Amino acid sequence: MTDASVNSSEPRRKVSLTETDERTKRRNAAEARFRMYGIAAIAAGLVFLVVLLTTIVSNGTGAFQQTFITTEVYLDPAKLDKKGQRNLDDIKKVSTFGYAPLVQNALLKEVTDAGIETPLTKRKHMKALISASAAAQVRDFVIANPDRIGDTVEFRILASSRVDGYLKGRVFRESVARDKNIDAEHLDLVDALVPLGVVKKEFNLDFILGADASESRAEQAGLGVAMLGSFFMMLVVLGLSLPIGVATSIYLEEFAPQNRFTDLIEVNISNLAAVPSIVFGILGLAVFIQFAHLPQSAPLVGGLVLTLMTLPTIIISTRAALKAVPPSIRDAALGVGASKMQAVFHHVLPLAMPGVLTGTIIGLAQALGETAPLLLIGMVGYIATNFPEGLASGFLDPNSAMPAQIYEWAKRADPAYYERAWGGIIILLVFLLTMNIIAIILRRRFERRW
Repeated sequence: MTDASVNSSEPRRKVSLTETDERTKRRNAAEARFRMYGIAAIAAGLVFLVVLLTTIVSNGTGAFQQTFITTEVYLDPAKLDKKGQRNLDDIKKVSTFGYAPLVQNALLKEVTDAGIETPLTKRKHMKALISASAAAQVRDFVIANPDRIGDTVEFRILASSRVDGYLKGRVFRESVARDKNIDAEHLDLVDALVPLGVVKKEFNLDFILGADASESRAEQAGLGVAMLGSFFMMLVVLGLSLPIGVATSIYLEEFAPQNRFTDLIEVNISNLAAVPSIVFGILGLAVFIQFAHLPQSAPLVGGLVLTLMTLPTIIISTRAALKAVPPSIRDAALGVGASKMQAVFHHVLPLAMPGVLTGTIIGLAQALGETAPLLLIGMVGYIATNFPEGLASGFLDPNSAMPAQIYEWAKRADPAYYERAWGGIIILLVFLLTMNIIAIILRRRFERRW
């Protein structure tokens, strides 16, 4: 065979290794465009993340501050202990309606002593400035200290939500014209009391550690009881989902035969991981409440529902961690005389532990932020005003959870609750961030090289 068939009349194109041809230029340009698209996508994601965090922080930081009124209340014996015998049973008979005038008189005296000129010269005018919880606060103090009746005691009481909103820029003079609870004269009085230190905006620890309140006392609402509810739910989820999920993963990955039955189980587990969370809420309502008759709104039921939702995530992540362990580890263990179970539990599982712990914590973090399943078992309709009295009551007594409490606050009409909803989101994000940091630390701590 010869090269006679080649057309020798066409000049051969010279190709230089030092020069870039058109095809290479087009390929390099395509790679540059793809790199630019990737950078643009990352930049867009970062922008949206910054906007989201900025919105959450700007709207929620006000919840961590609250307006307080410092005033000296005269505990009038004629009102609180008419018999004068300091009998605790008689003192307890005086309701908060008997204490409210004392608090209002105290604030009116502060205004009068300061020489503030205002048309609000009657005791009832002070009611709009004071929280409805102030009378209960003074009453609790008197019941705990009946010997102080007749004394003048300084109290740090909550201001009303309207006053708090005014100092935070949430309530304006134009809006109070249509408000039946407060008017412009009250705002003028607040402006006069702030320089005197009577009205002051301070850090509100009760928002983090306190309990929820009724809709008329938004300034008193806190997230502490709901945080305990979430804590007890996470204990249930961790105590059930971790052993069940890990045991299931070990069996499916290491011991189960490969047949149609195990294939069906694997497909169903993957499908359950994509099922909407509200479906698990319907399942929990039908099985745990209507069939098993467990207490409604209890963290135990919420934990059981979230366990069902978390199990597929833990099983899938644990199986991936077990599969990532090289087969040589198993072969080496079996080669030195270890049984199949010894090879798995003494060698494979410890090496897969970083992935197992990471998947578990991520599953718990997902469960911590779920609201939809809790809607159907009643944890949203319950107002968490009381702390659990013990371990058993923590699991069995009605309670709420952080995401459910945030959802409930967002529904209420008072703008102060809307601010608290944003503040609750900040606390929830702190918990989620902490759990993810713990997952990273555990993965680094238990990670082994092979």
